[in-house]
Amino acid sequence: MRWLRIREMVRKEFIQLFRDKRNRPLLIALPLIQLLLFGYVLNTDVKDIRLGVFDQSKTAESRRLIDAFRGNPLFRIVATVPAPGRLERLLLARKIDLALELPPDFSAGIHREASVPVQVLADGSMSNIASERISHFLAVVEQENNRILGERYGTGLRYGKIDVRVRNWFNPNGISQHFFVPAIAAFLVMLLTFLLTSMAIIREKEAGTMEQLMVTPLSAGELILGKTIPFIIIAQVQMVVVTAFAKFWFDLPFVGSALLLFFATSLFLLSTLGIGLFISTISKTQQQAMMTVFFFMLPFFMLSGFIFPIDNMPVAVQWLTLLNPLRYMLVIIRGIFLKGTGMGVLWHQFVALTVLGTVVFTGAVFEFKRQMGKG
Repeated sequence: MRWLRIREMVRKEFIQLFRDKRNRPLLIALPLIQLLLFGYVLNTDVKDIRLGVFDQSKTAESRRLIDAFRGNPLFRIVATVPAPGRLERLLLARKIDLALELPPDFSAGIHREASVPVQVLADGSMSNIASERISHFLAVVEQENNRILGERYGTGLRYGKIDVRVRNWFNPNGISQHFFVPAIAAFLVMLLTFLLTSMAIIREKEAGTMEQLMVTPLSAGELILGKTIPFIIIAQVQMVVVTAFAKFWFDLPFVGSALLLFFATSLFLLSTLGIGLFISTISKTQQQAMMTVFFFMLPFFMLSGFIFPIDNMPVAVQWLTLLNPLRYMLVIIRGIFLKGTGMGVLWHQFVALTVLGTVVFTGAVFEFKRQMGKG
């Protein structure tokens, strides 16, 4: 293997890549735009809960409960209706998120020290967010119950109870961007390497220059290295830029090792470059390669734990996720960003990436040699 040949091949690839004006936005601006877009769009934080109220009691006690919601920054009372049917129509039209219905005997029940049922209706079309909204609703009701108990029995009231004190590690404020943005960085690296590598051989085929490369002294290994090294460099630079952008724009914590992240990205690229090279080898046109890339992207995205926990998937699908390199990369990058975990904890993920990347890249190289007939 002659490194001088590989160097010249890499130089040719960089010239060819940056000479095409269509590639420049893909390499520079598009990753940052996608990070901004996904970073703000992929957000499960509950911030503005629209509340509709039907108050049949119209007493000081019912107004105080309503005022408790009005004074909470998470809630916004957008409708006070005279009939319960209006609440259902507002929920159906998605103009409110929760509906509160207070019975006529609300105040009387409190005064006779009885439990007073109130009805809350939730828009359950998005079950996870509905659960969060109901949780915040119950917290306000619990606070109001404690206020009523304090007024009725005095501040010196003592009774046995379990005092839960929650400490949320690694993401104390529960900001969903801290969970999603590192995953977006890994996803963008995978998307870029899939697209660029899958087009590497196709461009030569369509331009009619592949035959010229085949008759050069370049071996198959030198040709593959010359084709993939530029994308390795670009992907690593992109990871540095996206990580810095996530740190300073989204104020994301980065408490782990940058060197470990660089090493993990290198192992991750073995799989993504191998798949891209395989797609490039078996495809005949750029359109066919592009469609094949997106055929791979959706299963990789859905089966990675990017949004949906893998533990919640059926057992057969959980076994299938073991073949997904993005799954292991997400565990690594989230651990490095948020927890500062090192090799002592993440070594299982690194071993899996190494094995999977070696198998995929070796298989892609073998298929390239077989297709091209070049040793």
